[in-house]
Amino acid sequence: MDKAFGTAVMPTLSTKKASARVALINMNEPARNTLSECFRQFGIESVSVNGNAAERLKKEKFEACVIKLGPEAQVVMESARTSPSNSRIVLYAVGGSAQDAMSYSKYGINAIFHEPLERPAVLKLVRATQMLVVHEMRRYVRIPVITEISLVMADNRKLTATSIEVSSGGMSLRSAEDIVVGQSGEVSFALLTLPRIWVRCTMSWRNVNGKTFGIRFDNQDERRFRIKEWIDAYLEG
Repeated sequence: MDKAFGTAVMPTLSTKKASARVALINMNEPARNTLSECFRQFGIESVSVNGNAAERLKKEKFEACVIKLGPEAQVVMESARTSPSNSRIVLYAVGGSAQDAMSYSKYGINAIFHEPLERPAVLKLVRATQMLVVHEMRRYVRIPVITEISLVMADNRKLTATSIEVSSGGMSLRSAEDIVVGQSGEVSFALLTLPRIWVRCTMSWRNVNGKTFGIRFDNQDERRFRIKEWIDAYLEG
């Protein structure tokens, strides 16, 4: 494929770094304050979720959630684990013992905060598990970035597009070109400190107006790891 195709422009990045988010499900104010303070120390944003938490977890991406063991816990955990974006969410339970948690074993509870919630114990548990939460965030984080994208399709058509967001798994793009979902090709672009890179990809979605679409990087193409390394460096920078 023609690797000289396309000239990149300087990316424009959001000034606010993405952060992992934990949903605090129907927590009372003292518990919510303690949990929020401890998660914040590790750069994890807490979001209070009240009411129909199960429905929200179906539609909105979180990296972790904290829920009190009880009658509603099963419905919320089921919703999270069956959601396309939250199936690998880090689940924290509040209350009960390890034996109590076994009744929810099919949902894969990761850790338990014992009641009453005491700051030193909560902080210790968050410290021990925070890398799980950060890792989950980095699997899905999308960084706004504007750069010129070159696409060479399997039929040797050469297309140009402008990126909207980039993640370690793919990109969203804007173009007036004719894009066919399911078609494969190779994408080429540059990102600030990341020199021009080429990665095999597949057109994964296209919106109704036809001007924005998504590509998924080929999991078998090891060149995509350079993109993940760039994202990790951006998040830590």
